[in-house]
Amino acid sequence: MISTITARRLISSDLTIEYPLIKVEDGRISQIKSLSAIEHEQVQATYSFSEATLVPAYVDIHIHGCAGHDVMEANPQALDAIGSYLSSRGVGAYFPTTVTSPRDETLRSLAGLAAEINRRANAADSCATPLGIHLEGPFLSHLKRGVHRDNLLEAPSTSLFDRFWEAAEGQIKLMTIAPELSGAAELIAHATSLGVRCSMGHSDAKVCEAEAGFTAGARSATHTFNAMRAIDHREPGLAAYVLDKPSLFAEIICDGIHVDPLIVRLFHKVKDRNHIILVTDGMSATGMPDGTYMLGDMKVDVHEGRCTSNGTLAGSVLTLDRGVQNLITFTGASLSTAVAAASQNPSALMGIDKTWGHLEEGRAANITVLSSSAKVIQTFLAGKPTII
Repeated sequence: MISTITARRLISSDLTIEYPLIKVEDGRISQIKSLSAIEHEQVQATYSFSEATLVPAYVDIHIHGCAGHDVMEANPQALDAIGSYLSSRGVGAYFPTTVTSPRDETLRSLAGLAAEINRRANAADSCATPLGIHLEGPFLSHLKRGVHRDNLLEAPSTSLFDRFWEAAEGQIKLMTIAPELSGAAELIAHATSLGVRCSMGHSDAKVCEAEAGFTAGARSATHTFNAMRAIDHREPGLAAYVLDKPSLFAEIICDGIHVDPLIVRLFHKVKDRNHIILVTDGMSATGMPDGTYMLGDMKVDVHEGRCTSNGTLAGSVLTLDRGVQNLITFTGASLSTAVAAASQNPSALMGIDKTWGHLEEGRAANITVLSSSAKVIQTFLAGKPTII
Protein backbone atom coordinates (compact mmCIF):
# COMPACT_ATOMS: atom_id res chain seq x y z
CA MET A 1 0.00 0.00 0.00
CA ILE A 2 1.27 3.48 -0.93
CA SER A 3 0.34 6.73 0.82
CA THR A 4 1.72 10.25 1.07
CA ILE A 5 2.00 12.74 3.92
CA THR A 6 2.62 16.49 3.62
CA ALA A 7 3.20 19.15 6.26
CA ARG A 8 4.70 22.60 6.73
CA ARG A 9 8.03 21.18 7.84
CA LEU A 10 9.89 18.07 8.95
CA ILE A 11 12.43 17.95 11.76
CA SER A 12 14.73 14.97 12.27
CA SER A 13 18.12 15.12 13.99
CA ASP A 14 19.64 18.45 12.94
CA LEU A 15 17.78 18.41 9.63
CA THR A 16 14.79 20.63 8.86
CA ILE A 17 12.90 20.22 5.60
CA GLU A 18 10.40 22.83 4.50
CA TYR A 19 7.18 21.68 2.82
CA PRO A 20 8.04 17.97 3.02
CA LEU A 21 6.31 15.24 1.07
CA ILE A 22 6.78 11.76 2.52
CA LYS A 23 5.96 8.73 0.43
CA VAL A 24 5.16 5.59 2.42
CA GLU A 25 5.21 2.10 0.92
CA ASP A 26 4.37 -1.00 2.96
CA GLY A 27 4.91 0.88 6.20
CA ARG A 28 8.32 2.33 5.31
CA ILE A 29 9.45 5.72 4.10
CA SER A 30 10.38 5.29 0.45
CA GLN A 31 10.92 8.96 -0.33
CA ILE A 32 11.25 12.34 1.36
CA LYS A 33 11.29 15.41 -0.83
CA SER A 34 10.94 19.14 -0.30
CA LEU A 35 8.21 20.90 -2.27
CA SER A 36 7.94 24.53 -3.18
CA ALA A 37 5.27 26.57 -1.42
CA ILE A 38 3.13 26.48 -4.57
CA GLU A 39 3.59 22.70 -5.00
CA HIS A 40 2.68 22.26 -1.35
CA GLU A 41 -0.61 24.08 -1.86
CA GLN A 42 -1.49 22.08 -4.95
CA VAL A 43 -0.34 18.55 -4.09
CA GLN A 44 -3.03 15.95 -3.41
CA ALA A 45 -1.65 13.94 -0.50
CA THR A 46 -3.29 11.09 1.38
CA TYR A 47 -2.71 12.97 4.63
CA SER A 48 -2.14 16.72 4.63
CA PHE A 49 -1.13 18.86 7.63
CA SER A 50 -0.63 22.29 6.13
CA GLU A 51 0.70 24.09 9.22
CA ALA A 52 2.12 21.17 11.19
CA THR A 53 5.58 19.71 11.79
CA LEU A 54 6.52 16.06 11.26
CA VAL A 55 8.95 14.58 13.81
CA PRO A 56 10.08 11.06 14.76
CA ALA A 57 7.63 9.21 17.00
CA TYR A 58 8.59 9.53 20.65
CA VAL A 59 10.22 6.78 22.74
CA ASP A 60 9.58 6.59 26.51
CA ILE A 61 12.20 4.49 28.29
CA HIS A 62 10.80 4.99 31.80
CA ILE A 63 7.08 4.43 32.27
CA HIS A 64 5.15 2.37 34.82
CA GLY A 65 1.71 2.69 33.29
CA CYS A 66 -1.14 4.93 32.18
CA ALA A 67 -4.83 4.83 31.28
CA GLY A 68 -5.67 3.11 34.57
CA HIS A 69 -3.22 0.22 34.07
CA ASP A 70 0.17 -0.67 35.53
CA VAL A 71 2.78 -2.53 33.47
CA MET A 72 3.24 -4.97 36.38
CA GLU A 73 -0.18 -6.37 35.44
CA ALA A 74 1.74 -7.78 32.46
CA ASN A 75 -1.27 -8.98 30.49
CA PRO A 76 -2.65 -8.22 27.02
CA GLN A 77 -5.47 -5.99 28.29
CA ALA A 78 -3.11 -3.76 30.27
CA LEU A 79 -0.56 -3.40 27.50
CA ASP A 80 -3.27 -2.78 24.90
CA ALA A 81 -4.65 0.09 26.97
CA ILE A 82 -1.20 1.48 27.72
CA GLY A 83 -0.05 1.27 24.09
CA SER A 84 -3.21 2.87 22.79
CA TYR A 85 -3.01 5.80 25.19
CA LEU A 86 0.71 6.36 24.54
CA SER A 87 0.25 6.49 20.77
CA SER A 88 -2.35 9.21 21.28
CA ARG A 89 0.40 11.26 22.96
CA GLY A 90 2.90 10.84 20.14
CA VAL A 91 4.75 7.83 21.56
CA GLY A 92 5.61 5.03 19.15
CA ALA A 93 7.65 2.78 21.44
CA TYR A 94 8.25 2.37 25.15
CA PHE A 95 10.06 0.30 27.74
CA PRO A 96 7.62 -0.89 30.43
CA THR A 97 9.25 -0.19 33.78
CA THR A 98 8.95 -2.40 36.84
CA VAL A 99 8.85 -1.31 40.47
CA THR A 100 10.46 -3.14 43.38
CA SER A 101 8.12 -5.96 44.41
CA PRO A 102 8.35 -9.37 46.09
CA ARG A 103 10.60 -11.69 44.07
CA ASP A 104 7.79 -13.96 42.95
CA GLU A 105 5.72 -10.99 41.81
CA THR A 106 8.67 -9.54 39.89
CA LEU A 107 9.36 -12.88 38.21
CA ARG A 108 5.68 -13.23 37.25
CA SER A 109 5.57 -9.71 35.79
CA LEU A 110 8.82 -10.16 33.89
CA ALA A 111 7.53 -13.39 32.33
CA GLY A 112 4.23 -11.77 31.38
CA LEU A 113 5.90 -8.70 29.91
CA ALA A 114 8.32 -10.85 27.92
CA ALA A 115 5.43 -12.85 26.47
CA GLU A 116 3.68 -9.65 25.41
CA ILE A 117 6.83 -8.11 23.94
CA ASN A 118 7.53 -11.26 21.94
CA ARG A 119 3.92 -11.53 20.79
CA ARG A 120 3.90 -7.95 19.53
CA ALA A 121 7.37 -8.00 17.93
CA ASN A 122 6.16 -8.53 14.38
CA ALA A 123 2.56 -7.39 14.80
CA ALA A 124 1.25 -4.43 12.83
CA ASP A 125 -0.13 -2.74 15.94
CA SER A 126 -1.88 0.60 15.79
CA CYS A 127 -0.56 1.44 19.23
CA ALA A 128 2.83 2.07 20.85
CA THR A 129 5.10 -0.98 20.92
CA PRO A 130 6.89 -2.30 24.03
CA LEU A 131 10.48 -2.92 22.97
CA GLY A 132 11.96 -4.29 26.18
CA ILE A 133 11.80 -4.07 29.96
CA HIS A 134 13.27 -1.41 32.20
CA LEU A 135 14.09 -3.11 35.52
CA GLU A 136 13.85 -0.43 38.21
CA GLY A 137 14.64 -2.19 41.44
CA PRO A 138 15.47 -4.08 43.52
CA PHE A 139 19.15 -3.05 43.36
CA LEU A 140 18.61 0.41 44.84
CA SER A 141 19.91 2.47 47.76
CA HIS A 142 17.97 2.28 51.00
CA LEU A 143 18.79 5.97 51.53
CA LYS A 144 17.42 7.06 48.12
CA ARG A 145 14.71 4.48 47.55
CA GLY A 146 11.87 6.96 46.93
CA VAL A 147 8.66 4.91 47.27
CA HIS A 148 10.34 1.59 46.54
CA ARG A 149 9.65 -0.59 49.57
CA ASP A 150 12.65 -0.74 51.86
CA ASN A 151 12.17 -4.34 52.95
CA LEU A 152 12.14 -5.54 49.33
CA LEU A 153 15.40 -3.94 48.20
CA GLU A 154 18.21 -6.39 47.44
CA ALA A 155 21.98 -6.27 47.30
CA PRO A 156 23.27 -6.43 43.72
CA SER A 157 23.59 -10.08 42.77
CA THR A 158 24.44 -11.60 39.40
CA SER A 159 22.65 -14.81 40.37
CA LEU A 160 19.42 -12.97 41.22
CA PHE A 161 19.71 -10.86 38.10
CA ASP A 162 20.13 -14.05 36.06
CA ARG A 163 16.85 -15.35 37.51
CA PHE A 164 15.18 -12.13 36.38
CA TRP A 165 16.89 -12.39 32.99
CA GLU A 166 15.69 -15.96 32.48
CA ALA A 167 12.12 -15.11 33.50
CA ALA A 168 12.19 -12.15 31.10
CA GLU A 169 13.52 -14.30 28.25
CA GLY A 170 16.33 -11.81 27.74
CA GLN A 171 13.94 -8.88 27.35
CA ILE A 172 15.49 -6.78 30.12
CA LYS A 173 17.04 -3.96 28.10
CA LEU A 174 17.59 -1.29 30.77
CA MET A 175 18.33 -1.56 34.48
CA THR A 176 18.45 1.11 37.18
CA ILE A 177 21.05 0.38 39.83
CA ALA A 178 22.78 2.28 42.65
CA PRO A 179 26.50 2.07 41.76
CA GLU A 180 27.76 2.54 45.33
CA LEU A 181 26.26 -0.73 46.57
CA SER A 182 28.54 -3.67 47.20
CA GLY A 183 28.57 -5.88 44.12
CA ALA A 184 27.11 -3.17 41.87
CA ALA A 185 30.15 -2.82 39.62
CA GLU A 186 30.23 -6.58 39.01
CA LEU A 187 26.52 -6.65 38.21
CA ILE A 188 26.77 -3.64 35.91
CA ALA A 189 29.60 -5.33 34.00
CA HIS A 190 27.65 -8.61 33.83
CA ALA A 191 24.43 -7.00 32.63
CA THR A 192 26.30 -4.83 30.14
CA SER A 193 27.92 -7.96 28.66
CA LEU A 194 24.38 -9.22 27.96
CA GLY A 195 23.49 -6.03 26.11
CA VAL A 196 21.57 -4.42 28.98
CA ARG A 197 21.93 -0.65 29.32
CA CYS A 198 22.64 0.22 32.95
CA SER A 199 21.44 3.48 34.46
CA MET A 200 22.63 4.91 37.77
CA GLY A 201 19.77 5.97 39.99
CA HIS A 202 18.04 5.71 43.36
CA SER A 203 21.55 6.29 44.55
CA ASP A 204 23.53 8.08 47.25
CA ALA A 205 26.73 7.69 45.25
CA LYS A 206 29.69 9.97 45.64
CA VAL A 207 31.56 11.04 42.50
CA CYS A 208 34.15 8.26 42.83
CA GLU A 209 31.37 5.68 43.14
CA ALA A 210 29.55 7.10 40.13
CA GLU A 211 32.80 6.94 38.17
CA ALA A 212 33.19 3.29 39.19
CA GLY A 213 29.70 2.63 37.85
CA PHE A 214 30.54 4.32 34.56
CA THR A 215 33.81 2.40 34.29
CA ALA A 216 31.90 -0.84 34.83
CA GLY A 217 29.58 0.02 31.94
CA ALA A 218 26.74 2.28 33.15
CA ARG A 219 25.81 4.79 30.46
CA SER A 220 22.82 6.67 31.84
CA ALA A 221 21.28 8.26 34.92
CA THR A 222 17.72 7.61 36.07
CA HIS A 223 15.43 10.65 36.59
CA THR A 224 18.30 13.04 37.27
CA PHE A 225 18.11 14.93 40.61
CA ASN A 226 15.30 12.72 41.91
CA ALA A 227 16.27 9.99 44.37
CA MET A 228 19.98 10.75 44.12
CA ARG A 229 22.62 12.50 46.21
CA ALA A 230 22.18 16.23 45.71
CA ILE A 231 24.92 18.58 44.55
CA ASP A 232 27.15 19.85 47.35
CA HIS A 233 30.14 22.09 46.73
CA ARG A 234 32.46 19.87 48.83
CA GLU A 235 30.93 16.46 48.04
CA PRO A 236 29.36 16.87 44.57
CA GLY A 237 27.73 13.45 44.34
CA LEU A 238 25.97 11.65 41.50
CA ALA A 239 23.88 14.61 40.30
CA ALA A 240 26.99 16.70 39.73
CA TYR A 241 28.72 13.76 38.05
CA VAL A 242 25.80 13.47 35.63
CA LEU A 243 26.13 17.11 34.64
CA ASP A 244 29.91 16.92 34.29
CA LYS A 245 30.11 13.70 32.23
CA PRO A 246 29.36 14.62 28.59
CA SER A 247 28.99 11.04 27.36
CA LEU A 248 26.55 10.00 30.11
CA PHE A 249 22.89 10.05 29.08
CA ALA A 250 20.55 11.60 31.62
CA GLU A 251 16.82 11.15 32.11
CA ILE A 252 14.80 14.07 33.43
CA ILE A 253 11.13 14.31 34.43
CA CYS A 254 10.11 17.67 33.02
CA ASP A 255 6.77 18.22 34.75
CA GLY A 256 7.68 21.18 36.97
CA ILE A 257 6.95 19.03 40.03
CA HIS A 258 9.83 16.56 40.18
CA VAL A 259 12.38 19.18 39.13
CA ASP A 260 11.91 22.93 39.47
CA PRO A 261 11.94 24.77 36.11
CA LEU A 262 15.03 26.74 37.18
CA ILE A 263 16.99 23.52 37.71
CA VAL A 264 15.69 22.23 34.36
CA ARG A 265 17.13 25.39 32.79
CA LEU A 266 20.51 24.80 34.43
CA PHE A 267 20.42 21.16 33.34
CA HIS A 268 19.69 22.22 29.76
CA LYS A 269 22.52 24.76 29.79
CA VAL A 270 25.10 22.31 31.12
CA LYS A 271 24.16 18.94 29.66
CA ASP A 272 25.06 18.02 26.09
CA ARG A 273 21.85 18.26 24.07
CA ASN A 274 22.45 14.84 22.49
CA HIS A 275 22.42 13.17 25.91
CA ILE A 276 19.28 14.67 27.44
CA ILE A 277 16.44 12.15 27.66
CA LEU A 278 12.90 13.19 28.51
CA VAL A 279 10.99 10.54 30.43
CA THR A 280 7.63 10.51 32.16
CA ASP A 281 7.99 8.01 35.02
CA GLY A 282 4.26 7.84 34.32
CA MET A 283 2.01 5.66 36.45
CA SER A 284 -1.45 4.17 36.00
CA ALA A 285 -3.15 7.48 36.90
CA THR A 286 -1.82 9.13 33.74
CA GLY A 287 -4.76 10.20 31.61
CA MET A 288 -7.18 9.56 34.46
CA PRO A 289 -9.03 11.83 36.94
CA ASP A 290 -7.64 12.53 40.42
CA GLY A 291 -8.02 9.67 42.85
CA THR A 292 -6.18 6.68 44.29
CA TYR A 293 -4.27 4.42 41.91
CA MET A 294 -1.74 1.59 42.06
CA LEU A 295 1.99 1.67 41.38
CA GLY A 296 2.90 -1.99 41.50
CA ASP A 297 1.24 -3.02 44.75
CA MET A 298 1.42 0.45 46.36
CA LYS A 299 -1.49 2.85 46.67
CA VAL A 300 -0.77 6.30 45.28
CA ASP A 301 -2.87 9.42 45.82
CA VAL A 302 -3.13 11.70 42.79
CA HIS A 303 -4.18 15.32 43.16
CA GLU A 304 -3.65 18.15 40.68
CA GLY A 305 -0.79 16.40 38.92
CA ARG A 306 1.09 15.35 42.05
CA CYS A 307 1.38 11.62 42.82
CA THR A 308 2.31 10.68 46.39
CA SER A 309 2.45 7.60 48.55
CA ASN A 310 2.74 8.37 52.27
CA GLY A 311 3.90 11.85 51.34
CA THR A 312 6.66 10.77 48.94
CA LEU A 313 6.54 11.47 45.20
CA ALA A 314 5.54 8.27 43.42
CA GLY A 315 5.82 8.52 39.66
CA SER A 316 3.96 11.11 37.63
CA VAL A 317 1.01 11.75 35.35
CA LEU A 318 3.23 13.50 32.83
CA THR A 319 2.93 12.60 29.15
CA LEU A 320 5.93 12.76 26.85
CA ASP A 321 4.35 15.31 24.52
CA ARG A 322 3.79 17.58 27.52
CA GLY A 323 7.39 17.00 28.56
CA VAL A 324 8.52 18.26 25.15
CA GLN A 325 6.34 21.35 25.53
CA ASN A 326 7.59 21.96 29.08
CA LEU A 327 11.26 21.70 28.09
CA ILE A 328 10.68 24.39 25.48
CA THR A 329 8.74 26.58 27.93
CA PHE A 330 11.13 26.14 30.88
CA THR A 331 14.39 26.57 28.97
CA GLY A 332 13.77 28.20 25.61
CA ALA A 333 15.06 25.04 23.93
CA SER A 334 14.36 24.70 20.23
CA LEU A 335 11.70 22.29 19.04
CA SER A 336 14.50 20.27 17.45
CA THR A 337 16.32 19.88 20.78
CA ALA A 338 13.15 18.99 22.69
CA VAL A 339 12.02 16.47 20.09
CA ALA A 340 15.47 14.84 20.03
CA ALA A 341 15.28 14.42 23.81
CA ALA A 342 12.08 12.43 23.35
CA SER A 343 13.08 10.43 20.29
CA GLN A 344 16.62 10.49 18.95
CA ASN A 345 18.46 10.46 22.30
CA PRO A 346 16.58 7.63 24.03
CA SER A 347 16.91 5.62 20.81
CA ALA A 348 20.67 6.22 20.80
CA LEU A 349 21.03 5.10 24.41
CA MET A 350 19.02 1.94 23.82
CA GLY A 351 20.79 1.06 20.58
CA ILE A 352 17.56 1.16 18.56
CA ASP A 353 18.48 4.24 16.51
CA LYS A 354 18.66 2.20 13.32
CA THR A 355 14.88 1.86 13.60
CA TRP A 356 13.64 4.63 15.88
CA GLY A 357 14.40 8.29 16.52
CA HIS A 358 14.89 9.52 12.94
CA LEU A 359 12.85 10.15 9.81
CA GLU A 360 14.83 8.89 6.82
CA GLU A 361 14.22 7.01 3.62
CA GLY A 362 14.19 3.26 4.19
CA ARG A 363 13.04 3.49 7.82
CA ALA A 364 9.67 2.56 9.25
CA ALA A 365 7.22 5.45 8.95
CA ASN A 366 6.87 6.10 12.70
CA ILE A 367 5.90 9.76 12.70
CA THR A 368 4.39 12.21 15.17
CA VAL A 369 2.58 15.27 13.81
CA LEU A 370 2.81 18.43 15.93
CA SER A 371 0.96 21.73 15.94
CA SER A 372 2.81 25.03 16.21
CA SER A 373 2.60 24.65 20.02
CA ALA A 374 4.00 21.08 19.88
CA LYS A 375 0.61 19.55 20.60
CA VAL A 376 0.15 16.09 19.07
CA ILE A 377 -2.22 16.16 16.12
CA GLN A 378 -1.64 12.63 14.83
CA THR A 379 0.70 9.68 15.19
CA PHE A 380 1.63 7.32 12.37
CA LEU A 381 3.00 3.88 13.20
CA ALA A 382 4.38 1.98 10.23
CA GLY A 383 2.61 4.56 8.09
CA LYS A 384 -0.83 3.97 9.59
CA PRO A 385 -2.59 6.73 11.52
CA THR A 386 -3.52 5.93 15.11
CA ILE A 387 -6.69 7.09 16.81
CA ILE A 388 -6.24 10.40 18.67
